[in-house]
Amino acid sequence: MLGMNSKVKFQQYESILREWSTRMNLVAPSTLADIQTRHIADSAQLADTLPHDTEIIDLGSGAGFPGVVLAILGWHVTCIESIGKKVAFLNTLKQELDLPNLEIFHGRVEDFVANLPANDRKIFTARAFAPLIKILDYVHKTNYRLFLLKGREIETEIATAKQKHKFDYKLIPSKTGDGFITIIEKHV
Repeated sequence: MLGMNSKVKFQQYESILREWSTRMNLVAPSTLADIQTRHIADSAQLADTLPHDTEIIDLGSGAGFPGVVLAILGWHVTCIESIGKKVAFLNTLKQELDLPNLEIFHGRVEDFVANLPANDRKIFTARAFAPLIKILDYVHKTNYRLFLLKGREIETEIATAKQKHKFDYKLIPSKTGDGFITIIEKHV
């Protein structure tokens, strides 16, 4: 069960997201009625699969899903976001929710990943970011493990990506929708 502190932070997160959503498009407007399930619980289900005591790199963080949710749950997370207004939102969350374990990188995913040591073991997360093949194109030089929240079309994305990249994968049905937690590991 979440500690009281986490519950309060998730309530604050929802409030800040609603406020900012009146000024900019952070999530689909149709999902604002159910932020707790559609976004927070969906992101939090990764906690059941992620290794503990590890650093996470969240690709294309946008409104902070799943990166900020995982930071609230205790992981050290670096959120990568290229759009300035979304970076400002993420920085507001970091400050307002008092998340010293959250870092924000303002820039493109490919630029961040290019500066990582080759073959370094890295854990990446993403939700509603890019097709699998594009994600693999970004991270292929690292010794990656991907924990992705993907929709029901993931098997098609896997088939396409397998034509270019070698990897092992596991699909776990989502607890909050008709998609999957998709775990991808570099095949060495």
